[in-house]
Amino acid sequence: MGYNLLKGKRGIIFGALDENSIAWKTAQTVHDEGGTFVLTNAPIAMRMGQIDELAKKTGSEIIPADATSVEDLDNLVAKAVEILGGKIDFVLHSIGMSVNVRKGRAYTDEKYDFTAKGWDVSALSFHKVLQSLYKADAMNEWGSVVALTYMAAQRTFPDYNDMADNKAYLESVARSFGYFFGKEKKVRVNTISQSPTATTAGQGVKGFDGFISYAEKMSPLGNATAQDCADYTVTLFSDLTRKVTMQNLFHDGGFSNTGVSQEVIAKF
Repeated sequence: MGYNLLKGKRGIIFGALDENSIAWKTAQTVHDEGGTFVLTNAPIAMRMGQIDELAKKTGSEIIPADATSVEDLDNLVAKAVEILGGKIDFVLHSIGMSVNVRKGRAYTDEKYDFTAKGWDVSALSFHKVLQSLYKADAMNEWGSVVALTYMAAQRTFPDYNDMADNKAYLESVARSFGYFFGKEKKVRVNTISQSPTATTAGQGVKGFDGFISYAEKMSPLGNATAQDCADYTVTLFSDLTRKVTMQNLFHDGGFSNTGVSQEVIAKF
């Protein structure tokens, strides 16, 4: 049962692939809270996922866009405003990909063409999205932009590979662009540092199953699920968090502030 937190609000949701993805859960929750939106993903990702099904369930239109293409993003923003009938109130950036991880390249043996591509998709795309919105003056005052990140931006998780660097850059963009967007347009920009989550993308990381079990044992509240993250994202889209901006917000059951847990000690 929703609370109508987003009644009358319009947005864009990037990255919904299948029902396991955080973006998919967020779209459903936004819909339940009264928000309307367009869905977007790269054409290749759309062929792999079930985004058409989500669009039907939420009464949404789909606009294909390559998030690394400024031309595609400018077109997406213009069409979204046209379709939704006004300026945008919320945007979710849920995009991440490492070619080095996919190809099994170690962090100490990166192929830099792969590194550059992953950085463009996972991190620079966030700046491109924000810039397209900013230049088009497409956001309403007190609008909210959220990107998903992970704690490997602050601490070393060896198998997270170059995605850790991408997330660090992503979080810096939120702070830097958040200043200008807040000062000049009264738009909020934040990142959510989510627990390891059993999404299609997350499971591509080496040793993921073991790590998600470890994080569960380390977190006093347990791991946050994709649905938990969707619920938290909605609060950041709502008017209840109008003065929250330029923040990296940990949503991880307490993992980020736990040195060691009794459960982990017991294992040794």
